[in-house]
Amino acid sequence: MKCLGILGGMSWESTAHYYQLINEGVKARLGGLHSADLLVRSVDFALIERWQQQGDWDSAAAYLAHAAQLLKAGGAEGLVIATNTMHKVADDIIQASGLELIHIADCTGAVLQAEGRQKVALLGTAFTMEQSFYKQRLIDHFDLEVIVPNRTQRDDVHRIIYQELCLGQINPASRQRYQEIVADLADRGAQSVILGCTEIGMLIGPDDTPVALIDTTLIHAQSAVEWLLAKQ
Repeated sequence: MKCLGILGGMSWESTAHYYQLINEGVKARLGGLHSADLLVRSVDFALIERWQQQGDWDSAAAYLAHAAQLLKAGGAEGLVIATNTMHKVADDIIQASGLELIHIADCTGAVLQAEGRQKVALLGTAFTMEQSFYKQRLIDHFDLEVIVPNRTQRDDVHRIIYQELCLGQINPASRQRYQEIVADLADRGAQSVILGCTEIGMLIGPDDTPVALIDTTLIHAQSAVEWLLAKQ
């Protein structure tokens, strides 16, 4: 088994879920007392959030690149960035660390392509929904049509992520709001809805919506298991 580094803490709520999912996946494949060979570097999300709001992506990139370098120094051979939004600076992180990246958008796009999806909707932070680093990768690499909620809906999705889910708060009213937004996206022709923030799966699941949900956390963790167990 190879050694995988997890760059987490953004938020720690979803990073804990990554750790569980990856270990469960390795155990399911190998059986017995097997578990994943992992290194976790959990950063201070308050710093990241402040840089996000200030648009200071260079500071965020430098901070995360240093964290990835520490993972490599500890023996990590590959990397999972346990957040969708901070894949905005993925190239900087990989250039600085030299680690092999399991890119969350590529894992997600491959699943959608395999399922024959063409028009998909994207939920996530405002940065993920509104900027090009994530959407354009899905369009360019996987030939997908990607739509996002309207401005008011995007504001609600973003607010609930930062003010509730990242704090471990699950609010039934917020679940209902997400259900309304997903239903509207389905009415606009979305064949699937990407849960493009690693915390959203804490709030809504397959039984909550009329359209298929693509949980990026689950897909990313499954891809990590495949990478860990691939023959060298």
